[in-house]
Amino acid sequence: MTTVSEEGKDRVIFVTKEEHEIPSTVKLNEEDPDEDHEEKGLILPSGEINWDCPCLGGMASGACGEQFKTAFTCFHFSQEEVKGLDCLEQFSSMQECFRHHPELFPQEDDLQNANPGSNAEQKDSPSISDFSTSKESDPLSTDTNDMPSQLRVAS
Repeated sequence: MTTVSEEGKDRVIFVTKEEHEIPSTVKLNEEDPDEDHEEKGLILPSGEINWDCPCLGGMASGACGEQFKTAFTCFHFSQEEVKGLDCLEQFSSMQECFRHHPELFPQEDDLQNANPGSNAEQKDSPSISDFSTSKESDPLSTDTNDMPSQLRVAS
């Protein structure tokens, strides 16, 4: 006898061994080419990019839509060891388009100038400029001259 239990957002269905042995009669729907792809996710079952996916935030349309599509397509299909390494020219073109449309794609400096009160909030999270390869700024330097001559051992 099948029993159904609701647990919050989940629905748990218990079946007997006999019910489980009966072959399923569920029929899967074939892919409908006229179906709205907004709910399908970024990559369609065919492997193609879903440009209508809300996850792209409208980047595939608008002033730099074609440059974005070209760069993203290149990255998606890239076979390089470092994925996208062969797409630098396409991403450079997209970035150049962003620079030509600062009203649509403000630079990080523009955002800080427009909202000076958020500077304290931004300091809490590290930026790429916070990381340096210079020895002076490396608090965890592994140079043997910086190591103590004796380390205490907990007993």
